[in-house]
Amino acid sequence: MLDHIGLTVSDIEQSKAFYTRALAPMGFQLLTEIPVSLSGSKDFAGFGEPPKPEFWISSGTPNTPAVHVAFRASTRAQVDAFYAAALSAGGRDNGAPGIRQHYHPNYYGAFVLDPDGHNIEVVCHAPEPR
Repeated sequence: MLDHIGLTVSDIEQSKAFYTRALAPMGFQLLTEIPVSLSGSKDFAGFGEPPKPEFWISSGTPNTPAVHVAFRASTRAQVDAFYAAALSAGGRDNGAPGIRQHYHPNYYGAFVLDPDGHNIEVVCHAPEPR
């Protein structure tokens, strides 16, 4: 099981703004900021559900190739809300919300490219409520 994951972004302020809006539908918030003056190497920002950051971004040269990160949603409505929020925050479409039958019958996901081209996905594995 993963405890946390991180990726490097070219403009941390732009990426903080993007992820703050894009991840809000899943209850993620910007929880921690560690400036270069404290870390000694680069700026960091940690997102998650309080009290612990699970997803970190740091300033620098973005990962190459771009990274794919998938966040789990409880509902399909959260997937839809992520997609809309991410696009309105400057993300680029990389797969509209919908069933991805080739993974499994209830795989409902959406994909957006962040400002550095990282493929950010939100997925719900639950069947649609009746």
